[in-house]
Amino acid sequence: MKQLSDLREDVQGWQSLQRRAQDTLELAQLDDESLRPDLEKEITAIEQELDTRELQALLSGPYDRGNALLSINAGAGGTDSQDWAAILERMYLRWAERSGYAAEVLDRTEGEEAGIKSVTIAINGSNAYGYLRPEKGVHRLVRLSPFDSAHRRHTSFAQVEVLPEVNSDDDTIQVSPDEVRIDIFKSSGAGGQNVQKNATAIRLTHLPTGIVVTCQNERSQMQNRENAMRVLKARLLEIQREEQEKQMSELRGEYKKAEWGNQIRSYVLHPYQMVKDHRTEHEVGNTQAVLDGEIDSFIESYLRSTLTE
Repeated sequence: MKQLSDLREDVQGWQSLQRRAQDTLELAQLDDESLRPDLEKEITAIEQELDTRELQALLSGPYDRGNALLSINAGAGGTDSQDWAAILERMYLRWAERSGYAAEVLDRTEGEEAGIKSVTIAINGSNAYGYLRPEKGVHRLVRLSPFDSAHRRHTSFAQVEVLPEVNSDDDTIQVSPDEVRIDIFKSSGAGGQNVQKNATAIRLTHLPTGIVVTCQNERSQMQNRENAMRVLKARLLEIQREEQEKQMSELRGEYKKAEWGNQIRSYVLHPYQMVKDHRTEHEVGNTQAVLDGEIDSFIESYLRSTLTE
């Protein structure tokens, strides 16, 4: 029923756009100069909606229409990388807000001096996973370090992981209670009194794979357990999908192991300012706008590039 509803909504949207285009064409054929300003405004709106719908049509994966779980992990670079991870967290939260998505921080580990070691965020809304999927990979920052007394240039890395959220009625991933060890502990880091004093944080260990998931953001132990299970199922689904893709790629003779050092995007703040995606060669000179969440052009260029693959 959910799939039927999505398809019906798509068809109705295209039909509505078609009617708008036909009505605009009929008005244009009247050759009434007084209608020109309104017609130009309507044509621009139609073109913008067409671009949006064309982009949505590229989201054809089985989980593209659903919610996403986004994780950021600081990489090599010490305090600078932990600060870089926090900057990326802010960037994605800003993007979610401007895109109309609900963002919920499920787990966050603070850095020793600044920034964060890791964070997991649930991005909820239509097509969230499809749009965020291109962001998966290593992101590199080049800047003058604010943590270096000599103010030298540093290069920092952070790993962004994007997982599709598994719906409760999806039986693709089955997790047996016997396969999961549950540890309960006190939350660490900033938070209210209940977060600090009560043992509400949850750590799930999936024994067959060794995957460990922690969640300590909520004051409720039950809520943390539910959120941790959401992340665990998403990670298990990703392992399953990667294994299937690996098998298919090996049959075609194309499989290449994804290595840590292969960054997908570089953010350069010194000696010049530029953000460049190394997969599509798409560049933006306004780095501050990108770090404020304006990443749609990178997402769109990547999705459109997949049409030629």
